[in-house]
Amino acid sequence: MKSADRVKKIRDMSVDELRRHEAEMNEHMFKLRFQWAMGQTESLNKIREIRKDRARVLTILHEKESEK
Repeated sequence: MKSADRVKKIRDMSVDELRRHEAEMNEHMFKLRFQWAMGQTESLNKIREIRKDRARVLTILHEKESEK
């Protein structure tokens, strides 16, 4: 999925959905980092992708909260 599509999908979410999505991403990121440290995975690209998506979610979440 392209980043523009991801941003559009994220912008359509409500604030509660964004918070839930952020929590899921944090948990997924923790698991990936743990696997990386243990040498069980070679998916550095997936870690980078999750990190960037999390930043997108946080940015949009802050934008929506500042609108209020």
